[in-house]
Amino acid sequence: MTYLTRATAAAGAVLAAAGLLVAGPAQAASRATPSGDWLYLTVTRGESPSIDSHGTLLRCDPPQGHPHAADACAGLAAAGGDIARIPQKDVFCPMIYAPVTARAHGEWNGRPVEFQETYAGKCVMNARTGSVFALDD
Repeated sequence: MTYLTRATAAAGAVLAAAGLLVAGPAQAASRATPSGDWLYLTVTRGESPSIDSHGTLLRCDPPQGHPHAADACAGLAAAGGDIARIPQKDVFCPMIYAPVTARAHGEWNGRPVEFQETYAGKCVMNARTGSVFALDD
């Protein structure tokens, strides 16, 4: 068995275990895609992807899958699904540089959403994005 074959088999096993691999005809795979307003959100320490990132699937009809789903969905609704338009909170954040990168992809009101921004720290990220990337309980 070649390395590529083993890697492909391992990836298939991981996807199947996670429930993301759907067998059957092409139209069956479309059921695996969330419907309505949803975003897959990740937060990574630093400026590039790493194993230190964690994420969650936020669904907004009804709000679920996120520790602060109702607040995050309300903030997104007020901004028309545009994370960059969420009103910034007026808070004081420590002047410690500990960058975090927030990423989102999904769908809002039938439109694709792609967002990525690196912030100087978690406090700044939360001040600018509300509850959307507040993934910790």
